[in-house]
Amino acid sequence: MTNTARKLRIALLGTRGIPANYGGFETFVDELSRILAERGHEVTVYGRRFFSNGSTQQQPISMHGKVRSIRTATIAHKYLETPCHAITSNLDLWLRRHEFDCALLCNAANSPFAWMIRLAGIPLAINVDGIERKRAKWNAVGRLWYRLGEYTSTLFAHRVVGDAQVICDYYKERFSCDATMIPYGARAVIREAGPTLAQFNLSSGNYILYVSRLEPENNALGVIEAYKQSGIEHMPLVIVGDAPYADSYKAALREAAVGCDVRFTGFQFGAAYQELRSHCQFYIQATEVGGTHPALIEALAYGNPTIINGTPENIEVAGACTSAYAVNDFVELARQMKLLSERPDLRENLAARSREHVAQKYSWDAVTDQYEKLFLELLSD
Repeated sequence: MTNTARKLRIALLGTRGIPANYGGFETFVDELSRILAERGHEVTVYGRRFFSNGSTQQQPISMHGKVRSIRTATIAHKYLETPCHAITSNLDLWLRRHEFDCALLCNAANSPFAWMIRLAGIPLAINVDGIERKRAKWNAVGRLWYRLGEYTSTLFAHRVVGDAQVICDYYKERFSCDATMIPYGARAVIREAGPTLAQFNLSSGNYILYVSRLEPENNALGVIEAYKQSGIEHMPLVIVGDAPYADSYKAALREAAVGCDVRFTGFQFGAAYQELRSHCQFYIQATEVGGTHPALIEALAYGNPTIINGTPENIEVAGACTSAYAVNDFVELARQMKLLSERPDLRENLAARSREHVAQKYSWDAVTDQYEKLFLELLSD
């Protein structure tokens, strides 16, 4: 743990807010803000308020434990939700600029409006996430916006942060930007088999787990096809996740799953998610875009024997303690699924290596140490 007598006033922006109920960045901010607050820092997390008929059930300012939560307005729209919230949250921060010593902005898509934070005179770090413009869900305008966000991240941030070395290398090569590499963290809360397994008619140690937002480049469709080819249909494939604005893709997934035992749970959080993590036989990480995927390091923390899509990012994070298939080779994935289902000794070996790997590199306390050090460096620059 970083030992500093200086207590900071920190703003965390760019996510849907806390408590985490959507994706990786929300989990990251939830964990980081909590630990920073426990260390005596004053932490404010900006989140989103969605208005319907002129009203909302979310309070604009509230406390989440020791962390202050400020929710500013946006609209529920695939392309406008993020930029609209970037405007309202950055404007609110500008108005409260005397309340903060430094800020961390998440996601390069928010960066085109980060000039407001610079105008406020607040030292700023931007965690750019992965190369998000590669995601299939974006049209030409969406891809152009993310490309703009990459550039403005390097323009407005005092420090760019990447969650994997391959992301830092990309910013160095493309923008001559020396990004700081800080990974995500993970922790395991082991739950006994209980109501969640009962809800989905699952038994401990007898199902395959997949966790991700249901978007094309996360390859849930390829996983379903590999599952159908693997010959292990006696064991359910449990797909945890959802996605706004992806109804046609989700319909395609359900159509592909007809005739086999695929169980869609939707988003799961808290105790329910922990219970599903605690009892799977093995886990599949099929993502092909992004840096450090929180779901992957969570799998390692829980000791879930894991098969990964062999992208450079996934290999960097977990290659030493997982089985990898060639990128998007779902025939090979089917073969590895069958092998892992038949080899308890292999599963035990992967589980032990995974837990050790996370303990050494991906604890939330270690990640918070690095961000705390980064914030102090921002103030001394």
